[in-house]
Amino acid sequence: MSPIAVRPLRPDDREAWRALYRGYGDFYARPKSDTDLDALWARTQGPGAEIEVFVATDAGDRPIGLAHVREFAWPLAGTTGLYLDDLFVDPEARGTGAGRALLAHLRVLAHERGLGVVRWITRDDNATARALYDSVATATPFVTYDMAPAPESSGTA
Repeated sequence: MSPIAVRPLRPDDREAWRALYRGYGDFYARPKSDTDLDALWARTQGPGAEIEVFVATDAGDRPIGLAHVREFAWPLAGTTGLYLDDLFVDPEARGTGAGRALLAHLRVLAHERGLGVVRWITRDDNATARALYDSVATATPFVTYDMAPAPESSGTA
């Protein structure tokens, strides 16, 4: 097994990142167009980028996994957390420890920044990922909801 390293995304990782994120979109049956990928890439680049990306790399420094994260306010706890939006490892690199290495990196990053939590969601039927998550984190009792934006409030809930 090759050693896995984790580092920030670099501009020269663009094509490897695109391939990984396409794989992520395909896994969740949400294919990503070139336009989608270009827009997301722009949100990850430059000073003050709203999304940070870390990649797990193999012994040849080739990205084999990715994590998209952003800080979020956690008012109830009076702190800030690190939200893991996306975690994906190339299917050919699964079992190498890349996913675990990315999560371990995020745990240390949150500690270094004085953040209160690293939080993420996954599908309830994602058994392989959940086995990893259950070994490094605590599942919460919260249920996630999505609400579509509307042009105006209807005044009722």
